Amino acid sequence: MKITVDFEECLKDSPRFRATIEEVEGDVCELESKLDKLVKLCIGMIDAGKAYNAANKQFVNGIRELAQQSTRDEVIESSLTKFAESLQEMINYHTILFDQAQRSIKTQLQTFVKDDLRKFKEAKKQFDKVSEEKEAALIKNAQAPRNKQHEVEEATNILTATRKCFRHIVLDYVLQINVLQSKRRSEILKSMLSFMYAHLTFFHQGYDLFSELQPLMKQLGGQLDQLVVDAAKEKRDMEQKHSTIQQKDFSHDDTKLEYNVDADNGIAMEGYLFKRASNAFKTWNRRWFSIQNNQLVYQKKFKDNPTVVVEDLRLCTVKHCEDIERRFCFEVVSPTKSCMMQADSEKLRQAWIKAVQNSIATAFRDKGDDGEKLDRKSSTSTGSLDSGGEPKERSLKGESALQKVLAIPGNACCCDCGQPDPRWASINLGITLCIQCSGIHRSLGVHFSKVRSLTLDTWEPELLKLMCELGNKVINEIYEARREELGARKPQPGDPRHEVEAYIKAKYVDRRFVRRPSDEELRNKVVTLSKQEKRLSSSSEHLPPRPPPPTPKLRPGSNVSGQTVKSADSGIQNSADGSREMLANTPSNNSLADADAAESPPMPMPATLPPPSPCKEMVFYEPKEYSPGLQLYWASCARSLPDMAEALAHGAEVNWVNTEDDKRTPLIMAVQGGSLVTCEFLLQNAANVNQQDTQGRGPLHHATMLGHTGQVCLFLKRGANQNAADIDEKTPLAIAVEAANADIVTLLRLAKMNEEMREAEGPYSQSGDETYQDIFQDFTHMASNDPDKLNRYQQYDPQRP
Repeated sequence: MKITVDFEECLKDSPRFRATIEEVEGDVCELESKLDKLVKLCIGMIDAGKAYNAANKQFVNGIRELAQQSTRDEVIESSLTKFAESLQEMINYHTILFDQAQRSIKTQLQTFVKDDLRKFKEAKKQFDKVSEEKEAALIKNAQAPRNKQHEVEEATNILTATRKCFRHIVLDYVLQINVLQSKRRSEILKSMLSFMYAHLTFFHQGYDLFSELQPLMKQLGGQLDQLVVDAAKEKRDMEQKHSTIQQKDFSHDDTKLEYNVDADNGIAMEGYLFKRASNAFKTWNRRWFSIQNNQLVYQKKFKDNPTVVVEDLRLCTVKHCEDIERRFCFEVVSPTKSCMMQADSEKLRQAWIKAVQNSIATAFRDKGDDGEKLDRKSSTSTGSLDSGGEPKERSLKGESALQKVLAIPGNACCCDCGQPDPRWASINLGITLCIQCSGIHRSLGVHFSKVRSLTLDTWEPELLKLMCELGNKVINEIYEARREELGARKPQPGDPRHEVEAYIKAKYVDRRFVRRPSDEELRNKVVTLSKQEKRLSSSSEHLPPRPPPPTPKLRPGSNVSGQTVKSADSGIQNSADGSREMLANTPSNNSLADADAAESPPMPMPATLPPPSPCKEMVFYEPKEYSPGLQLYWASCARSLPDMAEALAHGAEVNWVNTEDDKRTPLIMAVQGGSLVTCEFLLQNAANVNQQDTQGRGPLHHATMLGHTGQVCLFLKRGANQNAADIDEKTPLAIAVEAANADIVTLLRLAKMNEEMREAEGPYSQSGDETYQDIFQDFTHMASNDPDKLNRYQQYDPQRP
């Protein structure tokens, strides 16, 4: 608010004038405080802007360095260079903006505060001083006695001089006030307007800069989609190549090393060998050897220059060395020195000796001038050394999984938008998705949807069967039951992403279209499932067949018809062709069962086992309350995945506990039902693999007691605690030993051994034992594709003497 002071009023020095002066002084004091604060904030903003510019410059330099590192990729290099230039230009614009802020706000307002406000303060001091003097003169003049003429004259003269000085000072003060009030408006507006014009220029420059950059950005955006497709295709090609290599014959104990004199890179043979040093200690070091250009060379690291062992192979010989302690040794002898080397196996030693001999012969055939090098192409055909059996592709990839899943009714189109030929899937829902819907499902979180590629990811057999048990048609009948009734529009291919996303969240997160069953419908469903479970329990397919008659025991190392050699402590047989087989079907010839028998009193085993006795007869009791959890409970036992999916859609807790039935969970009931796919479905939907019942038994205990080997394998892969003991202090391993189930004993012991190996290797160990992984793959494959082979043992009977 602009406050002006009347000159005439100031000469009167009236109370009105004094009140105005007091108001002006307070206003100016507050103005000074606000301006000081604004200048300080401006200084802080400028300092922060300079720091931002400095950090931004470092970021742009990082982009330039990345562009320089990507010189082999022209698209990335040119794009990053252009982006760096544009961002650098924006940094320059920011610098200009902050400079303008310093001139318009900091400098201009500081000048106003220091000059104009300082003058006002000085004028105020003089005004206050002369006001006090005038007041004193008036008092003295009033107090002068009538009879003392000289005092009266003196008081009158002082009063006259003081009034004259006051009029001069007060007029100057009022002038200073009015000038300040007028100038403050122009100074503040001028400063802020200059600052706002600086912002206007800054954003105009940025807009012009990015308008020029926009065509390039649009072009790159179009290329990016193709780059994603190309990257996925390259990944698929690499995986197919990887799969092809895995399917090659690796049945021999060692890598297939071949001497190839026509190798493209001139390396006829290469691989690792141990080399004995020529020092006094005769130490052995592992080095990468190669035969190239008529020379034998080795190197420690790839970047190291090769060290020449033999300069000209035509002048050397190679021979076996059997007179030293180490195995598989051979020696290359030249006129000046000899080099002792060691291969990893006898086959490798023979391959290297043959390669050196072939190189010598080739060098003599192709020799020319002394300085001429032999021009050879191509390198060794080194494969991988495998001491086991033939590689088998246990999991389905690419087109195999795609064809199986898309053959299910409704799966040929995206479950949510109907896009044909989907390439993605939600494994816990059992549906197929297009790429856009799969991205939306990922954003929901894994507690709602777990997305996997049908062409790029590996599919385990049980997971593939889960997908085939459900499908889009089944799930949509559950999750879209009330869609038409509510008038909700299902998205179509090409609809905006935000519309599809809203529909998918309404469908799976809010479950808006799910039809809630009435109490009577829920009761009928539960009763029907319990009856269905009884029919399954009474069927013969649910009981494991009797095992074959026992065969004679073989001592470790013995050979039957030259075909099979049994290891006493591995639980695996190695056949003559190198392939692994599982142990024989009966406890009498299982080394793991024998090992436990040695620790406990011997138990006579009949030639044929008695009929199995189930762990607990499944009886349906009328519950106190019917709930989706109870539906999930009985559907898990009845092996009905659609009913299980429906129960989850109705809000069933996957780890629901039946307090009326020993606190069993749906996962334990899935074990009772004997279905591997049912267990997999619950685990994919976050079922707790270690949740126990009132007997202290988790799913692994129940699977062991029932002799369900495939389920035991699945639970161990999913982190089941095999050291957990029930109320009888029995672990799954103890139960498997009592039931003489060699397969489950093998799995439990291998899992425990693998866990101990990982702990011994340290907290960062990831791989585990390859034998363990291979055996679990064998069991997984057998449980999904040939389960009858695993139903070889009687169920565990806790009452058995």
